[in-house]
Amino acid sequence: MLNSRKQDQLEAAAADMSGDVDVFAANTGDEGAGDRAVSATIERFGGLDILVNNAATNPYFGSTLEVDEPRYDKTFQVNLKAPIFWSQAAWRQSFKDKPGTILNIASVGGMRVENGLGIYNLTKAALIHLTRQLAGELGPTRVVGIAPGLVKTDFAALLVDTFGESLAARQPLKRLGEPEDIANLALFLASDMASWITGETYVIDGGAGVASQN
Repeated sequence: MLNSRKQDQLEAAAADMSGDVDVFAANTGDEGAGDRAVSATIERFGGLDILVNNAATNPYFGSTLEVDEPRYDKTFQVNLKAPIFWSQAAWRQSFKDKPGTILNIASVGGMRVENGLGIYNLTKAALIHLTRQLAGELGPTRVVGIAPGLVKTDFAALLVDTFGESLAARQPLKRLGEPEDIANLALFLASDMASWITGETYVIDGGAGVASQN
């Protein structure tokens, strides 16, 4: 089951996928969205095995203490509140009785200091801690995380276009991330091959963190 705000984009994404795919349009940060999406998934597919909290927003770029309240609230609503309540919905409706896997998509920014991205990175730092917290509370349901570096997505287009070439040149692997890089790690962490992993968030950034220490 794919979820996003826009029905047409969901349908376009589903059309590129094989297998049994369906869509559920909802704004991730809206009250009750997680409950409705989980219910629709269980009704459509007969159960729920994996929840991926991937939605994110970043409406503000600038000094942390210059942020206005509406953009602060929006960032925390989507990036932190939504994963908590979508996880709550998955737990109550499925994982409490049949253990599953929750996968949180964080960011390397949650582990580092970056000018202009302080508010966004606060939410990702909290999401990394939430991953550990829920892993301790919800076992044997597994809760794992991924912290990507700069990946060539529409969400990161401004950063990619502005800083992409210079950042890639400084990385050991000499390229930015592709969506497939993150998907491959997500597939592993959500699979039985990672059945003894919980509470950890894995950095995938092409070695950018290593390069910044040299």
